[in-house]
Amino acid sequence: MTLAIDNNIPNSLRPFLWHFMKPYKHFLFGFVFIACYWALANSMLPFILKHIIDRVFELNSNKENILHAVKYLALLYLALWIGMACVMRTLDWMKLQLFPSLRADIVNSMFSYLSRHSYSYYQNNFAGSLSNKISDMADGTNAILRTIDEAFAQTLGLVVATITMFVVHPIFAGIFFIWALCFIGVAYYFSKNIQLLSHIYATSKTSLVGKIVDSISNAMNMRMFARHNEEQQNIHTAVDDVVLKSRAMQRRILHMHIIFDVSIIILLSAMMFGLIHMYSKGLVTAGDFAFVISLSIAKLFNLWYIASQFVEFAEHIGKCSQALTIITAPHDITDRPGAKPLTVKNGSIEFNNVTFHYNKNNTLFENKNILINPGEKVGLVGFSGSGKSTFINLIMRFFDVESGSITIDSQNIQDVTQDSLRQHISMIPQDTSLFHRSLMENIRYGKLTATDDEVIQASKQAHCHEFIEQLPDGYASLVGERGIKLSGGQRQRIAIARAILKNAPIVILDEATSALDSVTEKHIQHGLHELMSGRTTIVIAHRLSTLSEMDRILVFDNGHIIEDGSHEQLIHHNGHYARMWNMQAGGFLPEEEHPH
Repeated sequence: MTLAIDNNIPNSLRPFLWHFMKPYKHFLFGFVFIACYWALANSMLPFILKHIIDRVFELNSNKENILHAVKYLALLYLALWIGMACVMRTLDWMKLQLFPSLRADIVNSMFSYLSRHSYSYYQNNFAGSLSNKISDMADGTNAILRTIDEAFAQTLGLVVATITMFVVHPIFAGIFFIWALCFIGVAYYFSKNIQLLSHIYATSKTSLVGKIVDSISNAMNMRMFARHNEEQQNIHTAVDDVVLKSRAMQRRILHMHIIFDVSIIILLSAMMFGLIHMYSKGLVTAGDFAFVISLSIAKLFNLWYIASQFVEFAEHIGKCSQALTIITAPHDITDRPGAKPLTVKNGSIEFNNVTFHYNKNNTLFENKNILINPGEKVGLVGFSGSGKSTFINLIMRFFDVESGSITIDSQNIQDVTQDSLRQHISMIPQDTSLFHRSLMENIRYGKLTATDDEVIQASKQAHCHEFIEQLPDGYASLVGERGIKLSGGQRQRIAIARAILKNAPIVILDEATSALDSVTEKHIQHGLHELMSGRTTIVIAHRLSTLSEMDRILVFDNGHIIEDGSHEQLIHHNGHYARMWNMQAGGFLPEEEHPH
C-alpha cells in the first residue's frame, strides 16, 4: 500500500491545526452543542436549587406540603443532572473517536514530510530530537484542541452564570463580572511571558535530548577514548540548563498563582460579608444566599481552570511552534511540478556544464562535462576531498546542481521524480546502516516483493549466507540499532546482498569492500562482478587494485577530472594516477597527497 505524502503542511500553528481538524469538523459542532448544554446546566442547577430552598423556607410552617411544592423543581434538577451525565459521556466518546485518529494523521503526515528533507538537513539535526518533535506535535495538538474546547465551555459557563446571577441580584453579578475580567486579564498577562519562557525551556530540553542521543549513539567511542566523565559533564551541563529554564518558567507560574489566591480570597470575603449584611437587612433570601455563594465558588473553580489552561496552553503553543518551525522547514530538494518517472533503457550518465559548491568560497565543480556510456564500468580515484563522493551524491540527487544538468539516458534528473531516480540505482555506501529489524527484512529492503528464496540467493552471492546460517535465529536475527550487532564487514555484505536483490540498471559502489578482509573480498568478487555485469557502474575505491578491471578510471583533484583512461593507459601516461599507484601502502591509497 502506498501512502499519500503530505507536502503541504502549514508552517504556522493556527493553519496547521485547521489543516488537520478540517476532515473532522463535524466533531466541532458536537463540541459546541455539548459546551452550550454544559454552560446552561451548570448555571441552572444552582438557580433551581435556589428556588427549591426558597420554597422550603416559605413552607417551613406547613411541612406536609413541601414535597408537593418542590417536586417538579426537583425532577427538573434531576433531569438536568441526567442530561449532564449523558452529554459528558458523549463528549468522552467523541474524544475517543477524534484524538487517536488526529494523532495518527499528524504523525504520518509529519514523518512523510520529514523523510523528504535533504541529506544536509539530517546532518544539521539530531535524529532523536526530530522524532521527539513529531511526538511533541501530536501530543501538543491534542492538548491544544482539548484546551480550546474546555476553555470555550468554561468561558460560556461564566457568561451564562453572570447573566443568571444578574437576574437574581445585579449587584453581585456586577462585582463578579468585573472581578472575572480582571482575573482573566492578569492570567493573560502572565501567559504571554510564560509562553516565551516555555519556548526557551522547550529549546533547552530539545538540546538535552539531542545530546543524550548523540552520546548513546557514540557509546563505543566513549569507551574507546575513556571519555565517560567528559560525556557525563556534557550531559550534566545540559541538564543544569534545562533545570534553570524550567525553574524560571515555574517561578513565573508561582507568582501568578499567588496573585490568584489573594484575589479569590478577597472576592469570597466580599461576597460572604455582603450577603450576610444584606440577609440581615432582608434584602436577599436564603435561596439567594445559597445561589450566589455556590455559583460563585463553582465559577471560581472554572476561572482557576481557565487561568491554569492559559499556562498549559502557552506551554503547548511554545513547544509546538518550536517543533513546527524545525520540521516544516522548506525542502531543499523537491520534485518539480509534473515530474515524471525515470525510464532507464541503456544507463548512460552525462554531466553537462555542471557547477556545484558546498559554500561560497569553495567551488568544487565548475562547468564540468563528462559522459559515462551505457554499461561502462568507471572507477573514481583521488585523495579525500577531491570530489568523488560529491560526484555520486549529485547523481543520486542528494544535492542539486547550481547550474548545468545531469542526465540519465538524456533525461534531466531534476525533471524526474526522486523516488524513480533512486529506484534505478543500486548504491552500496562506505558506511552501511541497517534497520533494527531482522536480516531477512534488511536484505529484502532492496526488493520488497522478493521471496525468501530470492533473498537467500542474493545472500549467497554476497557471501553472507554462511554467517547468517550460523546465527541462533538465522535470517530472523535482529541486527540492533544501525546494525550494531554485526561487524563492519558483515554489514557491508548485507548491503551488497541488498543491492544484488534490487537489480537496478545503474550500480554505485562507494568503498563497498573497504570493511572486508582480503579473503572475504576475494569470495564476493564473483557476486560483485555479477552485480556489475551489463550495468553502468561507478566505483570509488582507495584500494586501487580493485579498479584495474574498470573500463575507465577518472582521476579527481580539487573537483577537476585531471585524467581519464584505463588502468594500463594511466600507468603508461605516468601522471597523477601513476604517482598514486606508486604511493600505495599495502594496496591502499593514503588519505592525503602529502601525509604528515
